[in-house]
Amino acid sequence: MIELVDVHVGYGRTSVVHGATVDVPRDGVAAVMGHNGAGKTTLLRAAVGLLKVTSGRVLLDGEDVTRLRPHERVARGLAYVPQGQQCFPQLTTAENLYLVADTRRNGKRLVAEALDLFPALREAMSRKAGLLSGGQRQQLAIARALITEPRLLILDEPTEGIQPSVVSEIEETILNLTTRGGLSVLLVEQHVGFALAAASRYYVLEAGRITSSGEGGTGAQDEVRAAMAI
Repeated sequence: MIELVDVHVGYGRTSVVHGATVDVPRDGVAAVMGHNGAGKTTLLRAAVGLLKVTSGRVLLDGEDVTRLRPHERVARGLAYVPQGQQCFPQLTTAENLYLVADTRRNGKRLVAEALDLFPALREAMSRKAGLLSGGQRQQLAIARALITEPRLLILDEPTEGIQPSVVSEIEETILNLTTRGGLSVLLVEQHVGFALAAASRYYVLEAGRITSSGEGGTGAQDEVRAAMAI
């Protein structure tokens, strides 16, 4: 689905990611793990097009999109949920959803499907998003992204600051979405258990370099923890 091939990227003259190669399988999940400052978010921003790579390539379904702008990548089926439970806090949950859905041909159906995935949002439709819990705001952010009907969903630390019960719901939703087909996920996550449970492939990023990779699944926890020295 998406391949980052020997990607070098950074900020100004400061190089952050050094020759990273990550392959997200079609209808599967690839997890990128690592400590704070390892370059995970920088790598995602390169995938989205928010940062220009200094060398290397970004391939989407085999097409070289390295020089395409973010909106052009979105038009090809990419959706990005950054860190921080992004939403419009002064708008209600419903307004946040329909702000995206009104641009889609089947907007009402897409909202209904998103609410089926995250039923806790049904009870908060009239509440301002800024008053939601962290878990609800994260669910709202993912729901908004899914309403765009992406083929590739990029998630940056979706469990950060989220209560364990909601973490389980998000994990289950991701697994269900990829199981039914039509969606690939690139996941950046520090929580090893969650990441490996969801991922079919994992990568460990340290100091901007891929230091370990392999098949996902909970059986890989020891190897990943050793690679991360935790």
